[in-house]
Amino acid sequence: MNPRLVGIAGSLKGKVFPLPEEEFCIGREVTNRLSIVHPTVSGRHCVITRGAGQFKISDLNSRSGTFVNGLPVKERVLAHGDQIRLGHCVFVILFDEAEPTAVPNVVLLDEGALVSQTRIELRSEETDQGVPEDPAGSVPTTERTLRELSALLKISTALSSLRGLEALQEKLLESIFEIVPADRGAIILLEENSEEFAAILGRERSSGLMQPFHVRRAAIDHVLRERVAVLRNDLQPSESPDVAEGQPPRPMGSLLAVPLFVFGRMAGIIYLEATNPKVHFDESHLELLTAVGGIAALALEKVRHMDWLEKENRRLHAELDIEHDLIGESACMQEVYRFISRVASTHATVLIRGESGTGKELVAGAIHRNSARADKPFVAINCAALTETLLESEMFGHEKGAFTGAVAQKRGKLEVADGGTVLLDEVGELAPSLQAKLLRVLQERQFERVGGTRPVKVDIRVITATNKDLEEAVRNKTFRQDLYYRLNVISLQMPPLREHREDIPLLASYFATRYSEKAKRPVMGISAEARACLVNYDWPGNVRELENAIERGVVLGSGDLILPENLPETVLEAESPQGIPIPRYHEAVRRAKKQLIRKALELAEGSYTEAAKALGVHPNYLHRLVRNMNLREEIKK
Repeated sequence: MNPRLVGIAGSLKGKVFPLPEEEFCIGREVTNRLSIVHPTVSGRHCVITRGAGQFKISDLNSRSGTFVNGLPVKERVLAHGDQIRLGHCVFVILFDEAEPTAVPNVVLLDEGALVSQTRIELRSEETDQGVPEDPAGSVPTTERTLRELSALLKISTALSSLRGLEALQEKLLESIFEIVPADRGAIILLEENSEEFAAILGRERSSGLMQPFHVRRAAIDHVLRERVAVLRNDLQPSESPDVAEGQPPRPMGSLLAVPLFVFGRMAGIIYLEATNPKVHFDESHLELLTAVGGIAALALEKVRHMDWLEKENRRLHAELDIEHDLIGESACMQEVYRFISRVASTHATVLIRGESGTGKELVAGAIHRNSARADKPFVAINCAALTETLLESEMFGHEKGAFTGAVAQKRGKLEVADGGTVLLDEVGELAPSLQAKLLRVLQERQFERVGGTRPVKVDIRVITATNKDLEEAVRNKTFRQDLYYRLNVISLQMPPLREHREDIPLLASYFATRYSEKAKRPVMGISAEARACLVNYDWPGNVRELENAIERGVVLGSGDLILPENLPETVLEAESPQGIPIPRYHEAVRRAKKQLIRKALELAEGSYTEAAKALGVHPNYLHRLVRNMNLREEIKK
């Protein structure tokens, strides 16, 4: 390991500074280990410390701030290749022996004044929808228009196929360079509900090693303040203090800066420069880039939201140091994660209880993935999906000629899972004869194939799941008591979704993103009214029912948001949440249903069977309507 700082911009460009074991102070004062004599650097600007095999940078309340990868930090653990900006200087920190083949470009903020001969501003609502004229007259209007429309279609198609934020920004800039004569550009993303920069990615049109370039702070501030797109031509040379001492002022010909709006909120800015004084942007370029911004803003916001979900998921996984596919931050879900982390390392048999759709199979899979058996098979068997004969053959396998159709020997799933984990789902539905055979597997870890006489030994961990009351089944003598005790070594009760409603928005957002990608239809999220309906509903089918509801909303919806009318009727039948109005149509339908049900039960003198017959529905459906609409108390009066 050869830790060092390499200057890539500013007065120390090209210099290499090894990082010692002790503290490495950086600042303007000569007493620092690295002294940078420049007004943009504070006397004691920051310090890099080493401990536990890591390097950490800490800002020392500097005036201009310490930036890592373009973002201001107070304290940050550094990784190989991170870029550090201190005033006008930019460094890259390297740990490996090999030098990087290329250093990515750096975007710096130029604090100089913005002086130009030509200025055009455009608000999003003022965008000309007509055919733009070509002021140069070099390309016929129709040809240029067709070229621009083709470019917009290409950009829209390209952006919808990418997931990573950096890849999306790269592709966006690459596509813009094909239609706008800019030499370099940057995509600046803002923090939500803030004008602080969340991420900056800049690129130059030319390939190869790129010099750092400056973004005019005055132009960015103007776009943020006035919420307008800006075009400036014939810009005067920069006299920014960020320009390194001894270097001439940086000339620049023209710039374009266009805001990115998402549902009225400014999410970022597209910034372009043409450094050749002979190149001039025109109003058509401004309108075209504004149209590109309208397409790109939603794509960027969707990817940022997906990145946030993935990071949040990784954070929760890291917090509990387990791998799983479960989603939720509530207290009861945290207890589930703790349970997984405790039992995964053991070989004990686990019984997972819970209503249908609560994620019992996901928990079983997580226990397997975090155990010493993770590199061996995980086999799930649904005990309720097959007849007794077929299930026996499925579990234990059979010998050739054991029954009609057994033309060859077949290994059962228990044998396939040797060394790994077996999940017996719906174990409460297991036939009595198979219960006895399963008991032998648990006691001796061996069994015989159907039609066989030779015992087959297996090394498996058994996890069972059920939504049935096994204690009641034991009392009714439909489930063996000795098997129940063998299965119930360690037990987990999965919480129904109605007991952790705070996880519903996170689950709904995850499913919306997932099915948006599958349906290839951009969905930015869920409206506040629809989210309130989701949280208010009891979800008897739990997470599985929620997933189906969101998939329906994505497929049947037509806008950027999932609205109440895109949700199933059962969700809308529930009592409307306090303070959250639902659309008048759905409210009127719900009132009419309640009145019809009350009248039918009144005429039937409280008999659900007779009332259901009069309404032409099944009694179970009528019971569900009464429960969903909270009509029980009204009916009793």
